[in-house]
Amino acid sequence: MKKSTGSIDKEVGSRVRMRRVSIGMSQEKLGDMLGLTFQQVQKYEKGMNRISVARLIEIAKILGVDIHFFLNGVTSITSTPGFAEETPPTYVADMMSTPEGLQLVRNFAGITNPKVRKSIVQLVASLAAQDEAERSS
Repeated sequence: MKKSTGSIDKEVGSRVRMRRVSIGMSQEKLGDMLGLTFQQVQKYEKGMNRISVARLIEIAKILGVDIHFFLNGVTSITSTPGFAEETPPTYVADMMSTPEGLQLVRNFAGITNPKVRKSIVQLVASLAAQDEAERSS
């Protein structure tokens, strides 16, 4: 019987990718540090292969985060009605899984002037509204 991975594997893999990209590390470099090929890292990040706890601890050390970074907010773990937290919006993970999203967040975080940050938020909101209007027509 073939083992299959689930949504938790995809969420954890997505967080590995998000952290790896945010610190500017390639799949090849992470693979080298783990003694794996970049293809194996790709499979982990896509959730195609399950990451063992021991391997996840290694990855956390290499990427400079606590292991909880990969598990916080994973909603698939709890399924008890009434006790589960609300599902976080998917648009954050969707944005952080793109190179442009990561670049935007990285650059935005480097801006310290509150007026400039507010102007950027207003600009992005305006562009999003314009895009929505164009798609609606």
